[in-house]
Amino acid sequence: MKKIIGKVCCVLPALLCPLVMAPLQAADVVPVKLMSLDIATDIAQAAIAACRADGYQVSVVLVDRSGRTQVVLRDVFSNQYFTELAAGKARAVVLANTGSGELRSNRADMVNELNLLDGIFVLQGGLPVQVAGSTIGAVGVSGAPGGDKDEACARKGIDAVQERLDFAD
Repeated sequence: MKKIIGKVCCVLPALLCPLVMAPLQAADVVPVKLMSLDIATDIAQAAIAACRADGYQVSVVLVDRSGRTQVVLRDVFSNQYFTELAAGKARAVVLANTGSGELRSNRADMVNELNLLDGIFVLQGGLPVQVAGSTIGAVGVSGAPGGDKDEACARKGIDAVQERLDFAD
């Protein structure tokens, strides 16, 4: 009987150890929400449609939460420079976790330095894509005659899928 109890006592800590360690290991894994290709494409298409309705040919770029390009749409007469600007605006949003126009006005003292960062353009026309207050990506628009018009198209792109974002789990 002592041998059985001794073996159980040796095995019991080994069985309990993973249960005790689980909470410590769980902190090492961070759950993340990511933007799907479908919703990113829908935002881009809605932004293009909004600008077209106003007579503007634009480029729209969506980046993921880390600033990596996920979707690029360029209307027929939008040039490669608008596409680069749209991407830079979206990355500026990821950098600051706020709209690129808001970043421009809030940090006017640093705009020149921020624009020196590779692939960042602190110009109005980029907005965050958020789920429950967390940024899952960003949209940048360029090609309309003014950043305010670019931003309005970006806003309409997000608005087109806002209900899906609101109910994302």
